[in-house]
Amino acid sequence: MVTGTEEKKTGWWSIAAAGAGVIALCYGFARYAYGLFVPRFSETFGLTTTAVGVLGGLSTAGYGLGLLVSPATSRRSARGTVILAGASATIGLALMAAAPGVVVFGAGIVLAGTGAGLVSPGVAQLIGETVGSPVRARAQTWANTGTGLGLAASAFTPLLAFGWPAVWWAFAVIGAGMTVLAWRTLPRTPWSPEIPELAEPTAPEITAATGRRAAPLVVNSVLIGATSAPYWTFSNSRLAEAGLSPVAATWCWATIGVAGLLGGLAGRAAGHTGLRNANLAAWTLAAAGIALLALPRPGLAGALLSSALFGTSYMALTGLCILWATRVFPARPARGVTWSFAGLGAGQTAASPLAGAAGSAIGLAAVFGLTGLAALLAWSQLTPRLAPPSS
Repeated sequence: MVTGTEEKKTGWWSIAAAGAGVIALCYGFARYAYGLFVPRFSETFGLTTTAVGVLGGLSTAGYGLGLLVSPATSRRSARGTVILAGASATIGLALMAAAPGVVVFGAGIVLAGTGAGLVSPGVAQLIGETVGSPVRARAQTWANTGTGLGLAASAFTPLLAFGWPAVWWAFAVIGAGMTVLAWRTLPRTPWSPEIPELAEPTAPEITAATGRRAAPLVVNSVLIGATSAPYWTFSNSRLAEAGLSPVAATWCWATIGVAGLLGGLAGRAAGHTGLRNANLAAWTLAAAGIALLALPRPGLAGALLSSALFGTSYMALTGLCILWATRVFPARPARGVTWSFAGLGAGQTAASPLAGAAGSAIGLAAVFGLTGLAALLAWSQLTPRLAPPSS
């Protein structure tokens, strides 16, 4: 177990940074970069639109598998779970790069998605076990911004002259390096009664009271998924519809990632103003960013502002979900993060096809306007029963 002295020597920032690096690998490269290269994948493997959707579903299936097993693996070894996540994502990327056909390519997608499902619960559990309470919230939210870092790093790769396999091999090499760095940097965390909240590992973890406290967290997470899905899936289509070029859309994608790094400030904000106030502020920014794409002609400036607001608020909201989860499950943060991210995934899975159908019927501009309004439903958290726990 990392003692207070060892923690000061290592520094919470080094744990958060290593966690952020693996999260960047698992989300920015192994999960979200797929959407950037769909046209190239379709050309290489002769994919139909339906086949593209099936492959996307395999990524979600792998993600769900990772979420399902992460509480058990994190309980045994949070550090091991993070390293396993990096290895899974790296092997998945390498399989995709080397795939002679669509079957091997699909297997790589599943492995890559599994890494994304494993990593956030594992990092949350590791930080909960190794970082002191005064800076734990900051460590959690800064580690979570790794998604933004990964998005920014992958944004311009479709514009490179190399074929997509070369890009994917580069992702895999970076992933191998990041996994080795995590293996060398992250502390080992065997269970110890020195940490009060971990002193009773055999105590019941889920009670009726805990379930009631977790329900608002899951509702909040589902709302994040439902309101972010149209943006992740259709923002580029909406920008093209509004007259922006593919290069401009790429800049917007990069802006989402770079601005997402500001989401790391959410932990400090929650410490100063309270978790509920920080959460509602982030939801308001999210509503504004989404609704900007409802304008008939947002222009490049409006599109970049929308991307910045969305990136900042999305990373802040997911980081605050992690803090919320650690308050509901202080002994096993991985379990709470799994519940939260499963809700987020469910919201995204349900909302993407609904947004597509609505876009065909009423237009994408209207979809973004309605989604922005839906984000304001989060203000129902002013009701105590739906609010995050105060401590």
